[in-house]
Amino acid sequence: MVSWIISRLVVLIFGTLYPAYYSYKAVKSKDIKEYVKWMMYWIIFALFTTAETFTDIFLCWFPFYYELKIAFVAWLLSPYTKGSSLLYRKFVHPTLSSKEKEIDDCLVQAKDRSYDALVHFGKRGLNVAATAAVMAASKGQGALSERLRSFSMQDLTAIRGDGAPGPSGPPPPGSARAGGKHGAPKMSRSASESASGSGTA
Repeated sequence: MVSWIISRLVVLIFGTLYPAYYSYKAVKSKDIKEYVKWMMYWIIFALFTTAETFTDIFLCWFPFYYELKIAFVAWLLSPYTKGSSLLYRKFVHPTLSSKEKEIDDCLVQAKDRSYDALVHFGKRGLNVAATAAVMAASKGQGALSERLRSFSMQDLTAIRGDGAPGPSGPPPPGSARAGGKHGAPKMSRSASESASGSGTA
């Protein structure tokens, strides 16, 4: 039996890379027939890849499951069977044509809802970020003012402890200076009077 790895390699090489190269050649040569052929293939291959996501989970136990996948990709690519063109013309194109308006409306609604949801979540994110910034700024300002207050209180206590005169402390320098100016003549007058009194006696 073919393993999952071999199946993936075959689908990757022959189901993806090989058609991608020939799609490039069709675009380069601007051959409308080849271009339409490979566009039909890619639409069918996209549906196959979508279905494969679920069948790999639920049907991988089925006998010859991986061999059937390889055979299906070969049938899609074969120029003799033209599987992708057959599936597109018989099933995909009629189904998409009948449901095209509903699909377009669903896509428009999904786009509008996704845009509204994106705007809503963007506004909520900005509000959360602004609230966080304001809270951080207020906390930082409170911490800064508290630190400045503690510094100012430390300065005041240092000034009070070092230079504030107490009740028994020395007089301020200005008073000593003023007393020195007016006190010296008084002392000289009393001294001169006592000296003159002793002289008369």
